[in-house]
Amino acid sequence: MSTERSKPHEEALEQFILLWGEMASAWGINKTMAQIHALLYAEADPLDTDTIMQRLDISRGNANMNLRNLVQWQLAHKVHFKGKRKDYYTADKDVWSIVATIVRERQQREVAPIRQNLEECLEVFEATHSMTREEAEFQERIENFIRFLEMFERFTAAMLPYINKKNLKFLKQLVKLAEMKENIKDRLSDSSKKPSDNE
Repeated sequence: MSTERSKPHEEALEQFILLWGEMASAWGINKTMAQIHALLYAEADPLDTDTIMQRLDISRGNANMNLRNLVQWQLAHKVHFKGKRKDYYTADKDVWSIVATIVRERQQREVAPIRQNLEECLEVFEATHSMTREEAEFQERIENFIRFLEMFERFTAAMLPYINKKNLKFLKQLVKLAEMKENIKDRLSDSSKKPSDNE
């Protein structure tokens, strides 16, 4: 198992766990869940629940609930050791896999429900035989939002299988292509603002 650590190692680990916890809201998870994940990610060896509780100063109920959630999100995995009755946990060390999992989970838990709720909003208009111009425009805005979310979901589903280190070259080319297009658009925009020689 883990050997005794140096002071800089311990300081870096503590800072990393705090940082991961602060980022929790961006992930759409709670702070403790993020800190447990950070600890498991940083540790080379699997940890049991008691060690996690002690390291993060949290209750057993809090640890168990958040470990269950991490396993559900596929960000942590249960490990069994022969002859030991305790459950041990470890985290995926592949950062690409972690990010892809977080994106997929957030889409399923947040984006998809928003789209479904917007579709329910549209159903209200179905009972209206004749709409005012203002109502028709509002309906169109909701439809535009739904179309965007549908495209976002399709784009995410299509891209997630390629989000890994193996495809880094392909992803860099994709980003470069997008940046080139943006640069061309900016240049065209700048040139259209410049006064012509005939003026």
